[in-house]
Amino acid sequence: MKSVIYVLTALGVIGLAFWAYRENYATQAALGQTDKLHAEIREAHGRLAILRAEWAYQNRPDRLRDLAELNFERLQLLPLHPDQFGQVDEVQYPLPDILPITNPVDVSTFKAKEGL
Repeated sequence: MKSVIYVLTALGVIGLAFWAYRENYATQAALGQTDKLHAEIREAHGRLAILRAEWAYQNRPDRLRDLAELNFERLQLLPLHPDQFGQVDEVQYPLPDILPITNPVDVSTFKAKEGL
């Protein structure tokens, strides 16, 4: 009986060792993949910073003004002035929809109960 317990214990230890070995390599692979993802994220942040700087450079007000003047014949863009905007009370909002009648009652034949 003791030998059966010893064999089962030894098999359990071997099984646990095999499981720990596999988990160790799976963890190492996950850590490697995480490092690669972090590197990709850092590169993407760098590219995004460059794109934002380029966007800010391309959208300088003096550059846009010069482009609007060069292409005035084709685009006919004019500068905005505060008097071109309307007032809030001039905005016409749409009227809310009237609730649909789902259960109509014919009032011409409706008789009230006596005693009310």
